[in-house]
Amino acid sequence: MAVVTDIGSVTIVMPTYNEAGNISDLIIESVDCVRNCGASKIELIVVDDDSPDLTWKAAMETCCHDADIRVIRRMENHGLTASLNEGVAAAQMDTIVWLDCDFSQPPEKIPQLLYMISQGFDVVVNSRYVTGGGELRSGQGGQLQLYLSRKLNFVLRFLLDSSFYDYTSGFVAVRREVFSDMKLRGDYGEYFIDFIYRILRDRRYKVCELPYIMLPRRSGESKTGSNMLHFFSRGLKYLMTIARLRLWL
Repeated sequence: MAVVTDIGSVTIVMPTYNEAGNISDLIIESVDCVRNCGASKIELIVVDDDSPDLTWKAAMETCCHDADIRVIRRMENHGLTASLNEGVAAAQMDTIVWLDCDFSQPPEKIPQLLYMISQGFDVVVNSRYVTGGGELRSGQGGQLQLYLSRKLNFVLRFLLDSSFYDYTSGFVAVRREVFSDMKLRGDYGEYFIDFIYRILRDRRYKVCELPYIMLPRRSGESKTGSNMLHFFSRGLKYLMTIARLRLWL
C-alpha cells in the first residue's frame, strides 16, 4: 500500500444496484484504506437505485466510526451515471473517489490514486491497460467481456487520444473543483469515455494512469451483461459516444 501524507479530505462515492452481498465489507475496507493513508476527514456516500436486494438497507446498517456514512436511496431516474452525478453533487470533501461496488476494483488501490492527487494531479485513474495492469475475468461471459474490452480500448486510443489507455476504467480520484464546470454524461460505461476525453481535451487538468489488476466480482451478478446481445447493446452506446466526441459536441 502506498504511503500518503497531506491528502486532505476524501469523499468515496459508491453507486450501487443489488450489491447487498458486497456493500458492508466494501464500505469498511475502503474507509480503512483511506484512513490508513492519512485523510484528514472521510465521507462515504452510497447512492443506491432502490435495489430489490436491499443494498441501501445493508449500507445504512453498516457501522463505521472513521467516516461519515450517508446513503441516498434513489426512487426514480435510475442509472449509473445519474447515481454518480448525485453522489458527486452531494460530496463535500477535497477529493472524490469512485469505484465499482463488487470488489473487482480493489479498495487497496485507492491509496495510490490519492498519492498522485497529493502530488498535484487533478484526475488520477487506475488502469488495466498500462504496464503492470491487467484483468482476471471469471464467470459467465468473462472471457468474452475481457476480449471486447481490450478491443474497444484499442479502438478508442486510435480514434480519440492515444496518450490515454483505459477509457472504460471508472476507478478514479478527482479533485472536487474539476466538477465546477464538468458533469458526467451518458448512461452506463460510456460516461467515462466522455468524461476522460473532455478532461484530456480541456488541457487545464493534470491526468495520470496507474496500473491495477481488475479482479473477479466477489459476489452477485455483473451489470455489464453475459452474452453478445448485451455487449452489442452496450457497444452501440459506446460507438455513439465516440461519434459525438469526434464531432466535439
